[in-house]
Amino acid sequence: MRYEEKIPKTWMTVTTVLYVAGIAWMGVGSLPDDLGLWLGLSAMFLVLIWVPFNAVPLSKYLYNRIQIDGRTLRVGRERIPLAELDPTTVLAPLAPHAPFPGHGNPRLVGGGWSVPMGMDSVVITTRRGEALTVPTRDRSAFLTALGSALGVG
Repeated sequence: MRYEEKIPKTWMTVTTVLYVAGIAWMGVGSLPDDLGLWLGLSAMFLVLIWVPFNAVPLSKYLYNRIQIDGRTLRVGRERIPLAELDPTTVLAPLAPHAPFPGHGNPRLVGGGWSVPMGMDSVVITTRRGEALTVPTRDRSAFLTALGSALGVG
């Protein structure tokens, strides 16, 4: 693995610890007499509190995790062979919101709906001329690693 951009897991760790501590605290006073009630409340707090509080970090983990190995750029669930990328746009990436003549809007890779808050984006093109928007946390590190993998950096 040449480069891997992981999503921070601090928020998920804190909310998971709080959830487990709260459920354990409820269990101390109610178990074993009220097992059904305790399980029901555990599931309810999981679905109504923990999942909504962690929906954004989970989606960032699924859709915006970046990995570059010797032959592939992986963004979320999508894999792009490095041989298909145009090395000239890695050296001088396009501005994310600049007009891109003849190509329409660049396609967001990874499977998400948009670039999440707190993340930057890089627009690169393929050898066929397709513009791709890649959400990243560290623009310069990503471009350096991608350039190195393509042999232009």
